[in-house]
Amino acid sequence: MEKQWEEMSSDEKQEARFAKWLSPEGVEFVSPEAEKLYKERATRIKDAIQLKKLPDRVPVMLIPSFFPAFYSGLTPLDVMYDYEKANNAWKKFYVDFQPDAHFGCVAPGPGRFFDILDYKLYKYPGHGVAPESTYQCIEGEYMMADEYDAFLQDPSHFFTTTVLPRIFGALEPFKQLPNLTTINEMYGSGITFFQYGLPDVQAAFKALLDAGSEALKWMGYFGAFMKELPELGFPAGQGGYTKAPYDILGDTLRGTRGIMTDIYRQPEKLIEAMDKMTPFWIQKGVIEANMNANPLIFLPLHKGADGFLSDEQYKKFYWPYLRKILLGLIDEGVVPFMWAEGGSNSRLEVICDLPKGKTAWLFDDVDMIRAKEILGDVACVAGNMPMDLLTVGTPEQVKEYAKKLIDNCGKGGGYIMANCAFFDNVKPENVRAMVDFTKEYGIYK
Repeated sequence: MEKQWEEMSSDEKQEARFAKWLSPEGVEFVSPEAEKLYKERATRIKDAIQLKKLPDRVPVMLIPSFFPAFYSGLTPLDVMYDYEKANNAWKKFYVDFQPDAHFGCVAPGPGRFFDILDYKLYKYPGHGVAPESTYQCIEGEYMMADEYDAFLQDPSHFFTTTVLPRIFGALEPFKQLPNLTTINEMYGSGITFFQYGLPDVQAAFKALLDAGSEALKWMGYFGAFMKELPELGFPAGQGGYTKAPYDILGDTLRGTRGIMTDIYRQPEKLIEAMDKMTPFWIQKGVIEANMNANPLIFLPLHKGADGFLSDEQYKKFYWPYLRKILLGLIDEGVVPFMWAEGGSNSRLEVICDLPKGKTAWLFDDVDMIRAKEILGDVACVAGNMPMDLLTVGTPEQVKEYAKKLIDNCGKGGGYIMANCAFFDNVKPENVRAMVDFTKEYGIYK
């Protein structure tokens, strides 16, 4: 009798998820060759993550920011406001360079959505930065130091009435909204709802509905892209994303300065908040893996990098809660795919405390030989192709660096070639050299 999901081990759950990814339901491949390529690429990535001896070669991934737009002669502004142009540019990029996976065309985001809501958390093309520039996060405190208790008491109400009004100008009237969890009997219910009748609150809801319509329109294009690329032979390199609790607070709630002071002034509140949010962010990763029938869940890691925290602070505030997220995902057969942005040299001995063959770590700035030595028996390592080489280097220099990565990290499997950070206006010939050389040289004999 077939096992129920709850009865499966994490190994069995992972295999079940990979099976769905390898044989995607509802995908009509454009040709037998496309189907063959899809299965070869997905198997190659799966085997690298599970630390198996790869059947043919080192996988290669390309994870761009706005490079596909520049490559097609477009600006970031163009692709944020013309969703068809964005789809065509990202499709051209993947078809021309032929990596082993695609990462969607979500990078541009829907420009008019941000306009409707008067988005303040980032500057974006035409709104604070030039049309030729990418977006920039505005560092700040969007949750104040004395608001931990309000967050802990009711995170959803806190986000609705405090955080959203601060990052979306059009939703500022939401500060007036009542907490509907206070509704109990018929008596007094009308009083609880009167704020919803205020003209500025109704205008805010109108903006929210308009933004939802724009997001739905954008999702139509994004969904079409996500359907077409597998049909052309490209498996999706991620089924969704989640984050480390410290980064959730430090990136866009407390800000870098705010969370660093919290470590000293109110460490208990910080720990309590991270504990509170951990189950939600595990659930988010699992839901998106289920929804997209893809086991790979992306985790961008930011403020745990070298220099942001001491070793002891990392072990106390960052790693325990990230590890809870990872183990929660692993238990459900999900594969956490971390992107360790910035330096990670001081973190390697800590992050190896994970089950074997369950995670992948894409590194930015790290000693890759040492990373492979420490993590190689536990996790797949990936990335480290430098941005300076892709931007100002030559194809020969890119090939030389790729050779070093393959020689030192690719032996016996467990390595994926990839760029070390999102890339924008780099040299196309260097990107091509990275992909083509990996396919030619990274063959397992």
